[in-house]
Amino acid sequence: MALFNVRVYGILIDSQDRLLVSDEFIRGAYITKLPGGGLEIGEGTRDGLAREFMEEANLKVIVGDHFYTTDFFQISAFNNKDQIISIYYLVYSDKTETIIAKTKAFDFLPEQVADLTGTAEHLRWVSLSELSEETMTLPIDKVAIKMLLDKYRF
Repeated sequence: MALFNVRVYGILIDSQDRLLVSDEFIRGAYITKLPGGGLEIGEGTRDGLAREFMEEANLKVIVGDHFYTTDFFQISAFNNKDQIISIYYLVYSDKTETIIAKTKAFDFLPEQVADLTGTAEHLRWVSLSELSEETMTLPIDKVAIKMLLDKYRF
């Protein structure tokens, strides 16, 4: 049975004009995406995004304006049956310096990626001057990044 899979993601830009991204190893695949994840039953989109930032970055954020919601059909990259609906918000924090982030993409320890059925993730800052659609792996994130670049002309 096909389902809708609702995802929430945050666009967090720090005072140094860098975008926070999440590098992940998921079931043998290396993926760069925006921080966020699946909405839980009984949770609003803003609360879910705030929870995701606390889980992934140990960071309390203010969820700002809605930025984009998927407006095309996208099947899940992981199960070929769920339709993905992604909702993006601008998020803010005055504590971005507390985020533990890597400087190199997919900078995982060998044991973190040894199990092809496992997962690993780390956060990384990407300078807006180096940001492009190709920075992201997933199709909906690529659309959101193109919109961000077009809107703010970084």
